[in-house]
Amino acid sequence: MTKEEILSLSETDIRNYFINPALEQKGWMEKENTRSEYHFTDGRIFVTSNNMHIKKESKYADYYLFDTTPQQPITIVEAKKAKKDLTTGIQQAIEYGKMLDLAIVYASNGLAFREFDLLTGQERDFAMDAFPTQAELTERILKERNVSEAERRIMSEPYYFDQHSHEPRYYQRIAINRTVEAIARRQNRILLVMATGTGKTFTAFQIVWRLHHSGMKKRILYLADRNILIDQTMKQDFKPFQKIMTKVQDKTMDSSYEIHMALYQQLVGTEKNPENAYEQFAPDFFDLVIVDECHRGSVKESSAWKAVLKYFSSATHIGLTATPKDADGASNIDYFGEPIYTYSLRQGIEDGFLAPYKVTKSLINVDLQGYEPTASDLVATGSKDIKDWYNRKAFGREIVIEMRQKVVAKRITEKLREIGRMKKTIVFCTDVDEAGRMRDYLVEFNQDMMKKDSRYIMRITGEDYQEKKQLDNFIDPYSPYPTIVTTSELLSTGVDCKTCALIVIDKEIESMTQFKQIIGRGTRIYEFDEMETSKNKYFFDILDFRGVTDLFHQPEFDGDPLPNDPVDGEGGNDPVPYGGKQPPENPSVASEKHVFRGRNIRIQTELVSILGPDGRTLETTNLFDFTKKNILQKYATLDAFLHSWSEADRKEAIIKELQEYDVIIDAIKVQQPELWGSDVFDVICYVAFGQKPLTRKERANNVRKRNVFAKYGEPCQKVLEALLDKYSDQGILNLEDENMLKLSPFKEIGNKVKIYKLFGGKDKYKEAIKEFEYELYNIAQ
Repeated sequence: MTKEEILSLSETDIRNYFINPALEQKGWMEKENTRSEYHFTDGRIFVTSNNMHIKKESKYADYYLFDTTPQQPITIVEAKKAKKDLTTGIQQAIEYGKMLDLAIVYASNGLAFREFDLLTGQERDFAMDAFPTQAELTERILKERNVSEAERRIMSEPYYFDQHSHEPRYYQRIAINRTVEAIARRQNRILLVMATGTGKTFTAFQIVWRLHHSGMKKRILYLADRNILIDQTMKQDFKPFQKIMTKVQDKTMDSSYEIHMALYQQLVGTEKNPENAYEQFAPDFFDLVIVDECHRGSVKESSAWKAVLKYFSSATHIGLTATPKDADGASNIDYFGEPIYTYSLRQGIEDGFLAPYKVTKSLINVDLQGYEPTASDLVATGSKDIKDWYNRKAFGREIVIEMRQKVVAKRITEKLREIGRMKKTIVFCTDVDEAGRMRDYLVEFNQDMMKKDSRYIMRITGEDYQEKKQLDNFIDPYSPYPTIVTTSELLSTGVDCKTCALIVIDKEIESMTQFKQIIGRGTRIYEFDEMETSKNKYFFDILDFRGVTDLFHQPEFDGDPLPNDPVDGEGGNDPVPYGGKQPPENPSVASEKHVFRGRNIRIQTELVSILGPDGRTLETTNLFDFTKKNILQKYATLDAFLHSWSEADRKEAIIKELQEYDVIIDAIKVQQPELWGSDVFDVICYVAFGQKPLTRKERANNVRKRNVFAKYGEPCQKVLEALLDKYSDQGILNLEDENMLKLSPFKEIGNKVKIYKLFGGKDKYKEAIKEFEYELYNIAQ
């Protein structure tokens, strides 16, 4: 083949004719240690509406070369056409190599290979027949990284895999491999930072599996601070260890097991029972201690929990968290050291493994202006003196304003009507009492759903048997109920609810750690069924009543940890209510608060934000401008919209189509109540094209003035007049529903068949309705 012919070949031809033979010659393809087009991301999801999304193409390496398993990668090769120089290919290979944590990468255009060594920074070109073998490349990398034979044996221990498991994602593999290597090299304090929803527990399991089976770590203690974290871990990711694993209960330690799952509270003494359960074992009993959610109070010097780590100080300690941060006193970074690997929320969204979000910030007038109580507003007196004025931070803490809570509950209900009333929702309230009140108001606005199932809305704030049972149902993707859960703190961390589609924040949050944990409740993607796409979840909504989402704009939201981050609760980084203490058995604090009715309270404005193309910043606009922008994406001009409207067989199809562009007509009407009397047609023309809106009554009267029904007989005129009245009251969508003919006053005229016959048949009736709609919208001004 001449050079000219080679230069004309496609990339696929270059791979088949030149690169494949070059790799086969060195034994790569024969050992089945090569994958072609290895996709290592899912492709970022871009939110376009409440019901639609766009998925970016995933990243993939043309060739992925590995050792004994795909989870022990050696290198990648990027292929390009012969007419392209090797610089293009090697730059892409370097980018992917850094993402995949590789030491050496390659590119080829069929004429030669180019190698880049990420450890040394050296680059070289060589002939197609000189590609290194697996043994040559492996030995070279181990030598450059100064890995001993003993370390290599531990590092090469296989991953757990069976017919029910899955391969680790690329970032999980990096976290696992780096941790195993660090421990093989005798590093005793290790911190892994992985965003919520990226599989920290699965990563921990694979680390434990490989270390345990290599014989390096035989006895393992897994620590968490909530029962649900332990139970989820044992039932799901750590299930293969079930024969050698136990959960510590009643402060009883059983040395016959090798893996112990425990709450800190079960291991340390209390005032009533000062015995430390962990002292039943010798200090050197455990080889490895894993601290789940280590951003919480586990590493503070002042915390009694720290005693567990100090007692087993000879063991290797691994900290897992989504939120590394300095805090008052000691921090997880001070204790564990700098993270050996970080996988952030931004990177997870960019790769398509985490769901992006849309933020609606609802600003209530009394929150912006403050509240001046009056004696006539007072419902119940609390234990403290009544002040002349309260700011937003006092709402829910010092005082209760009933009308404000109703406004919040009503807006939550409206939001669910927009995105789907069966979407799993978590409402974060100031405290347990507020969570109970919010539950009650939500019930008031959702009686139809409560009639279907009384579990539609529930308060979940504790871990007694009944609440735990309902919490299990809430996080179960196959269980529709509870659908809406009000809470204070319980669901802010560690709860794996894949189908959570709406997070509501109505509490003051200053802690970046707590904020990131709350946002993490919605970041999981859930694909239920390719056929039942309505149950799939690719993004989530945040409804913010407290301006908390301003924290998205802080550099530390997805950047390096900053010192002295203020947090809720005393003592630093354990954001739980009641000053860091456990809540009382009956945590109602209503008697401490003044309760007021409130007056003239409403949502003053709303700002809608979508995560921008850079994956970091939020594109923010008010609801009106946001809706206008999205209407214009579909209809660039008024003429284009009018044409589609007039040509549509059913106007409902136009509305549904616009809903795919985040056009929510009722949300606009909430902000501008004067539009409630206008037809959906007028609202769209007003928002997008600046047309003066008419009311439905004005449109109906215009039709009557033109006497357009005169050509029909009296019975038909009676039907059309009744339809005009229905339109005036309810709008065009109900008019198009033929079931309307079953209702009064139509049923007094006759059934549907009889009414059709009055017009000369069903087709003639539809022609009359089409003409009726034309006359309604013939006058746009």
